[in-house]
Amino acid sequence: MPRMIARCGLICSNCPTFLATKNNDDVARQKTAILYAEKYGFDLKPEDINCDGCLTVGGRQIRFCQTCDIKQCCSSSGLENCALCDEQQCEKLIKFHQFSQEARDSYYALKKEIGLYPREIK
Repeated sequence: MPRMIARCGLICSNCPTFLATKNNDDVARQKTAILYAEKYGFDLKPEDINCDGCLTVGGRQIRFCQTCDIKQCCSSSGLENCALCDEQQCEKLIKFHQFSQEARDSYYALKKEIGLYPREIK
C-alpha cells in the first residue's frame, strides 16, 4: 500500500483508524476507540472509527480530521502538507504538536526526508 501523508505530516496509511476502515475490522475499531479515549480523552464509539485518510475527497474521515485547522490551512494555501510550508512558527501546528508527539515526530521526519529540516525546536 502506498504511503498516504496527512496535511499535518502524520502518515494516514499507518493510522489505526485508517487501517481499521481499510480492513473493515470491528475489533480494531473497538481497540482504537479505547486507545483514543485513554491517550487523547476522545469520546468515540467504535462506529466513529472510520476514515479513508486526510486527502480523501468525499470519503469518510474521523471527526477530528473533518474539522482540522491544519488541513483547512493547507487546502487554502494549495499545499499538499504543512511540511512544505515556509512558516516556521505556525500556531496551529505548534498546538497540534503539543497535543500529539507522534504528529510532531512524523512532521519533522517528513521535513528531513524532503530536505527542508528546520532549525532545532527548543
